[in-house]
Amino acid sequence: MAAKIKKNDTVLVIAGKDINKRGEVERVIPEKGRALVQGINLVKRHLRAQPGVQQGGIIEKPSPMSLSNLRLVCPHCDEAVGVSFVRLDDGRKVRQCKKCKETID
Repeated sequence: MAAKIKKNDTVLVIAGKDINKRGEVERVIPEKGRALVQGINLVKRHLRAQPGVQQGGIIEKPSPMSLSNLRLVCPHCDEAVGVSFVRLDDGRKVRQCKKCKETID
């Protein structure tokens, strides 16, 4: 299935504790239907100290969130939009904004 959200896309969170926040996608995990978004869905993890390697303590790191809770932000109209797919004359399949009808790829 074609990916509506890809790495380095700007997305808007539409559900969850970080609702209405924007972030950039760091990684997409298609087999689980999740994405890792920079600065969104941060969780605290307790780490044990490892002598000579790292110091122990509590760190915050992003956790993957469901793709259904994310909407792509169109670079042309700067709004959270739906995505459709269109075939160009040269045969390429590209993403298209459903609001302004501009190609995203």
